[in-house]
Amino acid sequence: MSSGTHLTRRKFLEHGAMALGAVALDVMLARETRASLAQREEFPHFTPKAKRVIFLTQSGGPSQLELFDPKPGLTRLEGTPLPPSVRGGQRVTGMTAGQPQLVLPARPSFAPRGECGMELSEWIPRLGGIADDLCLVRSMTTDEINHAPAMTKFLTGHQLPGRPSLGAWASYGLGSENRDLPDYMALLSRLKRGSDQPLYDHYWGSGFLPSIHQGVKLRAAAEPVLYLKDAPGMTRSLRRAQLDGLAELNRRRHAATHDPETLTRIEQYEMAYRMQASVPELTDLSNETESTFERYGPDSRRPGTYASNCILARRMIERGVRFVQLFHPDWDHHSRLTSWCTQRCRDTDQPSAALITDLKERGLLEDTLVIWGGEFGRSVAGQGDWASPEAGRDHHPRCFSVLLAGAGIQGGTVYGSTDEFSFNVAENPVHVRDLHATILHLLGIEHERFTFRSQGLDMRLTGVEKARVVTEILS
Repeated sequence: MSSGTHLTRRKFLEHGAMALGAVALDVMLARETRASLAQREEFPHFTPKAKRVIFLTQSGGPSQLELFDPKPGLTRLEGTPLPPSVRGGQRVTGMTAGQPQLVLPARPSFAPRGECGMELSEWIPRLGGIADDLCLVRSMTTDEINHAPAMTKFLTGHQLPGRPSLGAWASYGLGSENRDLPDYMALLSRLKRGSDQPLYDHYWGSGFLPSIHQGVKLRAAAEPVLYLKDAPGMTRSLRRAQLDGLAELNRRRHAATHDPETLTRIEQYEMAYRMQASVPELTDLSNETESTFERYGPDSRRPGTYASNCILARRMIERGVRFVQLFHPDWDHHSRLTSWCTQRCRDTDQPSAALITDLKERGLLEDTLVIWGGEFGRSVAGQGDWASPEAGRDHHPRCFSVLLAGAGIQGGTVYGSTDEFSFNVAENPVHVRDLHATILHLLGIEHERFTFRSQGLDMRLTGVEKARVVTEILS
């Protein structure tokens, strides 16, 4: 044997171990791929009431005290300390830990709205006008007190990044009704002033699911989806030939490595090719009527606003997109509660109500679930000088409110309640994981059977703790 081909015992063991490791990896990947594909064939588990979801995500923690949870008795307690029996040793953030916890009553007034008599704030009159279509859950609760972990939990079921988002789970389980658009699309509002609260990509990410299921972010720009346009001089036929060549290379790579992400890459290239035609048509609002823009409000004519994104959400639903998520930031009102919160209400109240009404008139609301809410609520204790116009509210995870409407939801319903301070849930608590279980149920999925094998575990959106479907709010 020549020196060039001499095989020492050490090299034999090294190469043998690597080969065995590769075999083991191939077996593991093959098992996980087969298990995942076998599960996909089961969905939905039963006939769904909702075919699509629009999640109107209000980032920053909208104040339930100002919008949804009237507590008129707080007026007589204004400026008094929050009783220790109510607080019960609950944690507050470092922003208010050193100041007295003094009661700040709600700034707006409330009134019964609709035939159902749902009490809603004067700051959201348009949503009040469709109260009979809404289900208001006043007893939401979560575990995290700061924005990033709370929003991560609200959208992925876990406080740490790395898990699939709710939209990615829906994409994985149910796919799309339109092969020319992604299953899951995310739209971010562009504010007149910048928000200091970031919106992280993992909020609409795919986590350990194949990356084809992550949300595609639509930008308010000349190029709504980055890197979608062809380079100058690239013809459609040349691009088609290029993709065919790439697909063949990727298929060969997959045959050698069995990495499922290689097949995902082929799918993503093909989706991008089809989106080159579908996205410009989707984002062109020139064929919308004047009455539509009037319904959604003056901001609906400006690309990137919450109002124009609501119109885009309806257009996506019409085209069969499975899950559409709008993100509207800057609900984090540690100060100037009256001016800042009312601004966010002006941004969102009319377009949100218009979207639900529009879907209803077009016959889409009956199988589209609409969700409105943020990651937590606000504390009854004022932040800063409670008697000043500059006062605000700190984060509060123990209780908050969300709105639901559409497919399978009982309109004109209020579920759950809080104590007299809107500080603790008094009856019918709904944890974030219960909300997730209910959303999946409406999509025809039993959350306990909806799993994906990752790192040797059968992972699920609702985690290992007990979660329940909130049947009381279902029609």
